[in-house]
Amino acid sequence: MMGTEAVDQLPLLPTMGVGSYASPGWFALFRRQMRDGSIGPDDIREALDDATRIAVLDQIEAGIDILTDGELRRQRFVYEMFDCVEGLERVSPGRKLGVPGYDMAPHFNVVDAVRSPRGFGVVEDFEALRATAPDRTLKVAIPGPLTLAMPLRSSGRDIGEVMAEIAVMVSDELAALAKVGASYIQIDEPALPHPPLGLTHGEAAAIVNRVVEAFPGRVGVHVCFGNNAGRPMADRRFDRLMGAMEALECDQLVLEFANREMAEVELLGPLSAKFDIAAGVIDVKNFHLETTEEVAGRIRRCLDHVPTEKLSITGDCGFSALPRYLARQKMRAMVVGARAVRETL
Repeated sequence: MMGTEAVDQLPLLPTMGVGSYASPGWFALFRRQMRDGSIGPDDIREALDDATRIAVLDQIEAGIDILTDGELRRQRFVYEMFDCVEGLERVSPGRKLGVPGYDMAPHFNVVDAVRSPRGFGVVEDFEALRATAPDRTLKVAIPGPLTLAMPLRSSGRDIGEVMAEIAVMVSDELAALAKVGASYIQIDEPALPHPPLGLTHGEAAAIVNRVVEAFPGRVGVHVCFGNNAGRPMADRRFDRLMGAMEALECDQLVLEFANREMAEVELLGPLSAKFDIAAGVIDVKNFHLETTEEVAGRIRRCLDHVPTEKLSITGDCGFSALPRYLARQKMRAMVVGARAVRETL
């Protein structure tokens, strides 16, 4: 569980981002220069530090209680991590023209043992976040084993062996995070609703549980339906996932409700018997800016099913698919809406 000091400084209904944050406009241009090699490593280091400071400062100015680093050091959430992985052969996507989509991402053939001997770099990301925001409650979001397996093709290798190797990689990163002082991590699993490599939902949940055993602190699992370019990619019903979610051995579930018009919010009742809940009450897949009343109303609907002390307030997913000006406005709406409800408790 999260350390006592971190819990004590949080109000009821604490607010947080899910993980990723909207890129500043200049940083999107800088990414292109990183790819074409026209800038040096010192330039890159400085830009990554500056972009992270902006992401953290935007959260602080909005009044967010639990901060993340915005994941601006990673491109597209997970794909940069594969640069750290051995045993894979990258295959370029077949479609590169037209609207952005999941089929534009690369996939990977497994050609040897899957290893990440130098880690994924999330430890360094956490240390940079802690240096930027000392004395704040921090959360580290990291793709889970299912999500890392999602773009893989086993190429004849035993699927159980491949998943075991992926689980070791993630477990090692979590253990390293704990060693440097991280106390709260979030496993992001957009692959749980449609498990990769032919896994069942039960098998998928068991793999996640195998990984989180490596972390002694507070663990959240974000069950995501996808947010590439603001688009989902799965059947967005929680009822079909209840068995898998209830089998998870974690402290908190992070679930999206706003973009689903609060459908199935009643399922939070049985889930909150085992888990704390971080409920998505901000639609990050929509340019509509929520009012304070809309946010407060969504929170109250969650409180019909979740004890106050077990509920945190968040967005449906990361803010990376929104322009920064709108992400800032939506974060502020989330904070003001949570305060409005908090004042009535």
